[in-house]
Amino acid sequence: AFRADMLFTHRGLSGPAILQISSYWQPGDDLRLDLLPDRDALAYLLDQQIQRNAAELKTILAEVLPRRLAHRLCEHAFGSKPMRHYHETELRDIAGKLEAWPIIASGTEGYRTAEVTLGGVDTDQLSSSTMQSKLVAGLYFIGEVVDVTGHLGGYNFQWAWASGHAAGSAV
Repeated sequence: AFRADMLFTHRGLSGPAILQISSYWQPGDDLRLDLLPDRDALAYLLDQQIQRNAAELKTILAEVLPRRLAHRLCEHAFGSKPMRHYHETELRDIAGKLEAWPIIASGTEGYRTAEVTLGGVDTDQLSSSTMQSKLVAGLYFIGEVVDVTGHLGGYNFQWAWASGHAAGSAV
């Protein structure tokens, strides 16, 4: 689980949360997004039903989600009617979906837009102090070509710089 910003694009999902989780899922995996991470969705909806029973669901959701997203969710998944017309079971179902919106991972944009890559030369095959191959003398590997992946936030840059410094110093 990652808590960070997420972006809806014309090609799919992006942003720090999606980029980070992409290191862990495989195409076809069932993922869940909490669209309201800072609140209890059911409590919010029930409260709004009492406080603003004439307001439509799309209006209520547009106050806690981007308006276009709220409207699309209502258009394609929830419907939108005045809050007084929803039964508690319906609001419970909507809240459950808002807290665990299902998506199926289908792929990535590939290396063209990659922030971080996975895989590479096995660290067991390298000297940790010089980054030299244990199999081929004089051959060094650094950065993302090595099977080392850190979380977003500069860790991969640090690894690239540190491994490059180690190899450069050894040479």
